[in-house]
Formats: sequence, C-alpha cells, structure tokens
Amino acid sequence: MKPVTVIVNGGAGHGHDDQACAELRAKLSEAGLDAELVLAKDGQAMIATARRALEQGAELVAAGGGDGTINAVASVMVGSGVRFGVLPLGTLNHFAKDLGVPIELDEAVRNLASGVPRQVDVGEVNGRIFLNNSSLGIYPDIVRDREKQQRRLGRGKWPAALWATLAALRRYPFLSMRLMVNGETLARRTPFVFIGNNRYTMQGLAIGERERLDDGVLSLYVAQHPTRLGLLRFAIDALLGRLGSERDFDILEAAEFEIATHHAHLHVATDGEVTQMHAPLRYRVRPGALTVLVPAATMEGTNITTLTATPGKEAEDHAHTRSPL
Repeated sequence: MKPVTVIVNGGAGHGHDDQACAELRAKLSEAGLDAELVLAKDGQAMIATARRALEQGAELVAAGGGDGTINAVASVMVGSGVRFGVLPLGTLNHFAKDLGVPIELDEAVRNLASGVPRQVDVGEVNGRIFLNNSSLGIYPDIVRDREKQQRRLGRGKWPAALWATLAALRRYPFLSMRLMVNGETLARRTPFVFIGNNRYTMQGLAIGERERLDDGVLSLYVAQHPTRLGLLRFAIDALLGRLGSERDFDILEAAEFEIATHHAHLHVATDGEVTQMHAPLRYRVRPGALTVLVPAATMEGTNITTLTATPGKEAEDHAHTRSPL
C-alpha cells in the first residue's frame, strides 16, 4: 500500500478518464508523492476506497472532483486524524475555495505535497456529514427534478437546473416546521431552510463565501412565508447589504438544533446531494473533526486558524447563538 491514495471521480465537472489519470499520476510523481490513484465510478466506490486506504495505513487520502466527491471521501476521513487533500476538479468547488486551496490543478497537486494540516469543522445531520451546507424545501426539489431531467431527457446540468427551478417556483411548496434551538421552539412556515457549516457571507459581492471553517457553529437561514417576489427581494437586499434588516428573514447561529415537521420523512440536501431522512432532523457541528491540507500562505489570511478542539469533540465550548432578526 502506498502512503498516499488519490481518489478521482470519473464523472467530475471537468471529466476524468484513463488518459487524464495518467497525466495526473505524472503530476503527483513530479511533486514527489508516492501515490496510488484510483478512478472511482460512483460514491460507493469512493467511500470503499477511502476506507481501504485508512485500514491499510495511508498517511494522506485525497479526493479529486466536485463538492459531492469531496464530501463522500471526507465522510470516511472525519475523526480519523489522517490528512485529507482536495483536488478541485468539479464545477463550483466551494469547499476548496473557502479553504484557499488552489483551483488550478498543478498548484492543487503541489499543495498535497507542501500544504500544512489544519483542523476544520464539519456539519452533521442525522449522522450524515456536510462540509459546506445542508438545505430543506425548494432546493432539494430542484436538485431531484434536475437529476431526473438529466437521466430521462438527456439535458445538460445547467439547462436542466433552469427548467427545474422554474417548475419549483410554479409549485412553490412550503414547509411547516418547528425549530428547537437553545431551549426555545420557533414555529416557521417557509419555502426553504439553509444550514451552513460555519458562517456564510449573506451580503454583498462575497455572498455565499465563508471567512473561516473553524469557529464551531452552524449558521441557519430561514425565510418566513415569502412570496416569489419576496425571494427576489431577499436576493436584491443581500447584494445591497440590507439582508440583516429584513424582519421576515431569520439568521441564527448554534452548535446544534433540531427541526421537526408533521412529515415522517424529508428530502435533505447535503453538499448538493439529496437523501431522504427520518424526521426530526438533528443537526450538530463537529469542531476540528477533519484534518485538511491547506497552503501555508493561507494561514497568513483569515480563511482558517488553528483550532484547539480535538477531532470529534462536542461543540459546547464553541457555541454562539444569535436571536432571530
């Protein structure tokens, strides 16, 4: 067993085949990495490969693909203490960008060889981890419809997403829920719920980004019974920096919380992948549970700082909560 295992998604955004893997093997060798490269056909193969690598004593396990691929491999790495590397080969690469991992492949490979290990938080819902975010309501509906169109109609990802979004806005389903957080119960009726691993910037040009991933909190964003035009208003207010003044938009932070509904099951998105889960949904943050390689220069900025919590430690000492606005 080689000390480094690199698991690549054959269906990632930029696509990977045997020739691309041969080129990647050459890049890994040039960076001085003695690596086994595995081209995985699906999520189950990624997870099985990562487990085998850990069982055989790998010193570094890296994932190459989009955020879904990174999530799949990271789900095995969480709590292990073994270094985890990211090769951003997908379309959006949110996790890599928020960590400061280079998007350009040659630089990302060099980061596997020269990066420094840092502990970052992960979110968890009913035992399933997420690195970026989780959501309920309209977004999981859009993802399911988009994937159905891709399978049945052969549409590309973005055209299918557009049609799925328009269809979801026509249906515009609402979710009635009870949010239990810090001893309080809040009743809400909303088309969507967004839960972030740490704080997301929800205003201005940096909307959708995170300054750090080691603050030990989950961020929760809930729009209260908005109309379709109301959703557009929220988006405009976010870009103009006025989202915090919205009376019908809740922004909370907590280490853990629970969401209950009258539904026995809910479709839940985690890092863009949709699964059906039993209600209630129990969310928690796991501080410092994932050890990721990041560029040394990143430590001079604000993306991430050293976390004193040990992997798997509960989040009480890091909890921050803000009341609904």
